[in-house]
Order: sequence, then structure tokens, then C-alpha cells
Amino acid sequence: MSGLTAIVKDVQKHDSLHIVKFDCEGQVLSMMSLELEKTIQKGLKVKLSMKPTHVAIAKNLQGELSYSNQLQATIVKLENGVLLSSLSLKLDSGSVIESIITKESSNRMNLQVGEQVLVLIKANEIFIKEVLSC
Repeated sequence: MSGLTAIVKDVQKHDSLHIVKFDCEGQVLSMMSLELEKTIQKGLKVKLSMKPTHVAIAKNLQGELSYSNQLQATIVKLENGVLLSSLSLKLDSGSVIESIITKESSNRMNLQVGEQVLVLIKANEIFIKEVLSC
């Protein structure tokens, strides 16, 4: 699983729904959660995670998207298997996350190591894996 270190910037709550904003080395990330520990509060340092299969890739994207989390990245590793492609993506912050997409998508997009892409992660696909400090 991919992971990013971040600081909780804001926690919004309505009924059982929480929207949490994070500062991830200057990038703002959003997480949506129905279950949030009461200890999660502003200023807390956490390790965020997401499944590689939930990390989408865009190339030459134009227009608006509903994805809260859109991060610039460089493809640093690309392995094409029989059906799937595994990518290592270095964010502008220096962190590396993983993405797994279909080989068909990788071929259609003509993805190459060294190429700039946009990483897309829906807010409900990010979760807090670990609390690093209070």
C-alpha cells in the first residue's frame, strides 16, 4: 500500500460524516470518513495510505474533475504484466506512491518512465494508517 506523511489541517463533521484536510508537504489532501477516531485533531501528524488499485492516472487532462486529490507526479518505475501495470510515482514533494492500472490503459496512454502525470485519488479512498505524533 502507498503511504504519505501528513499533518491534519482541519476536521469537519456533520452527523457521522467527517471531511479531514491534510497538509502533505505543501499539498492539500482530503479524506472522507464515516468512522473517525476522536483523537484525530488539528496538528496531528499521521501516515496516510491508499490501495494502489485506487490511485488513478491522468495524462494531458483538461477540464474539471470531482477528485479532491490531484497531485503532480513523475513515473519512476513502470512494469507491464500480462493484464496489469504497476507504477511507482514520485510526487513533487519527493514521496513515492504506487498505482496499479490495467495494461490496456498503460498502453493506450503510452505511459513512459520519466513522464509527468496527474495522480487522482478520491477522498473516500484515503485512510489514516497510523498516528505518528500528538
